[in-house]
Amino acid sequence: MPQDKSAFAQPPELAKVGMRADPGLAQAFRHEVADILHRGNNTSFPGAQPVSFARKHLDELKKRDYYVCEKSDGIRCLLYCTVDDRGNEIHYLIDRKNDYYFVPGLHFPLPAMDAQGKPIDPEKHDWGAFHKQTLLDGELLVDIDANGREVMKYLVFDCLVMDGQDIMKRSLDKRLAYFLEKLYKPLTMLKKKFPEDASAFKFAVEQKSFQFAYGTEMLFKTILPALQHGNDGLIFTCRETPYKFGTDEHILKWKPAMENTIDFKLELTFPPWPEEDGDASAVTTTTNGWQFDYEAKPTFDLWVHMGDGKDERFATLFVTGAEWEQMKLHSLQQQDGLDGAIVECYKDTEHRWRFHRFRGDKKEANHTSTVTKVLQSIEDGVEEQELIDVATGVRTAWKSRNNPPAG
Repeated sequence: MPQDKSAFAQPPELAKVGMRADPGLAQAFRHEVADILHRGNNTSFPGAQPVSFARKHLDELKKRDYYVCEKSDGIRCLLYCTVDDRGNEIHYLIDRKNDYYFVPGLHFPLPAMDAQGKPIDPEKHDWGAFHKQTLLDGELLVDIDANGREVMKYLVFDCLVMDGQDIMKRSLDKRLAYFLEKLYKPLTMLKKKFPEDASAFKFAVEQKSFQFAYGTEMLFKTILPALQHGNDGLIFTCRETPYKFGTDEHILKWKPAMENTIDFKLELTFPPWPEEDGDASAVTTTTNGWQFDYEAKPTFDLWVHMGDGKDERFATLFVTGAEWEQMKLHSLQQQDGLDGAIVECYKDTEHRWRFHRFRGDKKEANHTSTVTKVLQSIEDGVEEQELIDVATGVRTAWKSRNNPPAG
């Protein structure tokens, strides 16, 4: 593709968007969400996770109906609409660390319908009535509009529960239709009727733009160049399959081969401090053990997650002097340490692992199984032109399934 990310705003920080719930309250909400999702005592992050696009998936696009959208450079999070102890409307963003952030000032009105679901006069509608037990999936990002202003948006790409109704087993187009009819359209009417109230929202809520899977050429040539935010690939989502917690083999994340990345845990090893006589074989010891030269550039070890709370060393990160200075500056600005940080890395043309960015939204490195799949995508990468070339076959198969010949 590739896209110059420097022309766009950085993804927003959730801590600046909302207030992080304390551990006790967050755990209570996790149980509440697990309950409406019928997950029993499983309080882990419920969001679906994609797999990396491999060459075999070119045939998969012909076998099933897939939608495709651009992969935004933002923060993946769920939006939970619920009530507090007094029955007041409240909203939380849930990040991939499964932390909950209270976002004030939002209001999502119910549709202007009677008890039988028939439209009623908007002037007689109770615009204060709101959604609860509702869970959306999307991405929080920052657009740069035509006037150069930053506009925060939450782009919805799936809907799990609407007002307590579990719709995860429905097809993707039906799930999105629920969001559009039940939440988005009433919200749009609210903005027109009470623009001063809507202007107080922390972010705009919109549906992410989807195309049929064979619309890749239009995506590459028309849609992606016009984006007002950063982009780092495409997401293909199967229309037919239900929403799935955790890794979903029917959500495919495509990136150009050189842009496939892995999230590692970073560990730093500093060299020992030498004696003043310059004897590198000797080090100064203290009652606490070795002394290390924390002014020197360390060794950057990359670790992958093995499950059951265990990590394993995988490789070494190549870091230039300038990159090391930037990493130290980031640590000072964020007031957190580099040791143990989750870092997103890519392989350069010399097959060295290089730093791309910090992943403050994640608390674990990629699992070893994910690493294996990403490495396969790097070695067996599908290029942009190949996606365009296969589109005709994908379209023919789609039309054949959905418009069978008469007879």
